[in-house]
Amino acid sequence: MEFKEAKNKFVQSWGALGSQWGINKTMAQIHALLMVSNQPVSMEDIMDELQISRGNASMNLRALIDWGIVYKAFKPGERREFFTAEKDLDELAVKISKERSKREIKPALKVLKEVSSIEISGAEDEKHFKEQTGKLYDFVLKADNVLDKITEYRENWLTKLVMKIMS
Repeated sequence: MEFKEAKNKFVQSWGALGSQWGINKTMAQIHALLMVSNQPVSMEDIMDELQISRGNASMNLRALIDWGIVYKAFKPGERREFFTAEKDLDELAVKISKERSKREIKPALKVLKEVSSIEISGAEDEKHFKEQTGKLYDFVLKADNVLDKITEYRENWLTKLVMKIMS
């Protein structure tokens, strides 16, 4: 397999995996392209490489920047904007975990807390509902707290070991 074919296969595969970590295919493809590029890439080159519109590229780059996993890069003498991705895989995992918690886990916790706090009349189905949603809330809260601790203490040698084992 030649370099160009291998790069394209990686970008396409990473794009397909994007939905697994909460982003759309194009956003994941842009991230993949930037992650394996050894130099910052212009929006025009991203559009060309992925065959996407300027609006699509712009919207997804902005989202990747919001996630904290893509950065604008400055090239002396250039008027165009260039972009690069986070290259440190441990840092990338932490940023994705934090963003997914903010977008997925925290809203789920809010709903679970609300529905598990309902007043019940004493009917068995109501008791069961309240008990199960309460247990689920406790479980998700503990998992989120563990994730928070891991991301807070990523500099700790034990946390680094756990992160390596999990990846």
